Amino acid sequence: MTGIDIAHLQTWIGRTEESRDVIAPAHVRRMAVLLDRPAPARGEALPPLWHWTFFTPEAPQSQIGPDGHPRRGGFLPPVPLPRRMWAGGRLTFHAPIHVGEEVSRTSEILSVTEKSGRQGALVFLTVRHSLATGAGLAIEEEQDIVYREPSTSAQPAAVAEVAPADWRDPLDPDPVLLFRYSALTFNAHRIHYDLPYATGEEGYPGLVVHGPLTATLLMEGFVRHIGKPPRSFSFRGQAPLFAGGRMQVCGRITAEGHDLWAEGPGGYTGMSARVTA
Repeated sequence: MTGIDIAHLQTWIGRTEESRDVIAPAHVRRMAVLLDRPAPARGEALPPLWHWTFFTPEAPQSQIGPDGHPRRGGFLPPVPLPRRMWAGGRLTFHAPIHVGEEVSRTSEILSVTEKSGRQGALVFLTVRHSLATGAGLAIEEEQDIVYREPSTSAQPAAVAEVAPADWRDPLDPDPVLLFRYSALTFNAHRIHYDLPYATGEEGYPGLVVHGPLTATLLMEGFVRHIGKPPRSFSFRGQAPLFAGGRMQVCGRITAEGHDLWAEGPGGYTGMSARVTA
């Protein structure tokens, strides 16, 4: 692979960043209306994964790149590949975060690795976040980010037989849902709201559903059907999901915990996850 100085990028390993945010009730209410559910009141526990709508990026407009992401460098290494997306992650929930609390987040670059895939060069970056309140550690999280070369990303083909599920909830992710989630997370990545950019520049057949939004919908299904707070959650993106195509938010009880997955049109798996409670 040429053009990637992986040794230079790996000098970012061990870099840390500190940030703080307040779990503002007004912001929590906006997330609740997005998901069509009641909002927790001040002092009540923040639902799992809703912390992703806080600690939003604060790059000045002059520092935004052509894809809508902040320009490379700074805390994250300047990977020269043009496409960037969440590939998956792992979370451990130690204690609740409450609406109205101030939360601190310590972030650290854990690894930077180079690989080769069917679509060319790939760079995987793993970041660890530790979130704490005045009561102590609340959430430990690792996020996997993938950088890749330009490619065409046609919608995956239908599968012959869908997996058996204990629940399968339909959802139509329209452009309004994607835009509102982008606004809540201050995520300006254009593949989620700019259709000409998503299709013409990045080769997708439509607007791409956010990985964190899909993971949150899986967790919402788990909480709705099982009614227990999670102890751990891991997820992996397998194929893009797109606005305009019906999703199925699915779950199955297993001996080890709960398997969750999101199906796209025709039954292909867009994301898989596992929860322990």
